[in-house]
Amino acid sequence: VEEVIEQADYLYGSGETEKLYRLLVQHKNSEDAELLWRLARASRDLAQLSSTSTEEKKQLVYEALEYAKKALEKNESNFAAHKWYAICISDVGDYEGIKAKIANAFVIKEHFQKAIELNPKDATSIHLMGIWCYSFAEMPWYQRKIAAMLFATPPTSTYKEALRYFHMAEEADPNFYSKNLLFLGKTYLKLNNKKMALLWLSKAKDYPAHTEEDKQV
Repeated sequence: VEEVIEQADYLYGSGETEKLYRLLVQHKNSEDAELLWRLARASRDLAQLSSTSTEEKKQLVYEALEYAKKALEKNESNFAAHKWYAICISDVGDYEGIKAKIANAFVIKEHFQKAIELNPKDATSIHLMGIWCYSFAEMPWYQRKIAAMLFATPPTSTYKEALRYFHMAEEADPNFYSKNLLFLGKTYLKLNNKKMALLWLSKAKDYPAHTEEDKQV
């Protein structure tokens, strides 16, 4: 298992998405949470590639959720399993409509919080908690109406709360992710602080683009 994980991390670091998936999918019946969450991540990364067809994408997204769920069952105290379970539930929500998306929001928040609790140094989990807050702060009125009809206490958040998480992520690991810089800028804009927005958006613009996502940012 350790050898496979070492090889997988090397491929992940080299951006060899297809190779990584082919390596890990051979171990899909593994009992090891470390292997399983990596397989969930690899399935999701493969789904994100522009060369993946719409049909394949959907299949991979659901597959990723299964692997993440299994990783959690195998080890509840694995922070990465909580993080990827939350990410995969969020992805599946895109296929299941607004009602499921709002219902899932509670579960997603709970698992991100658990991941942060288990590993307060993981900047990505903290960033994703910020994204969660930002999405609910920005939720359009018609979705709020649906949420209020479906749930006694629908999920809500504020831009200030989102900002707190983005800053916490930056403190945990400065300059770790172009998107965190972008969202610091976007959140300051929402709070009408143009000076701070300019500072963070400039940092995002000057960030060295390693991945496709960095370029989009």
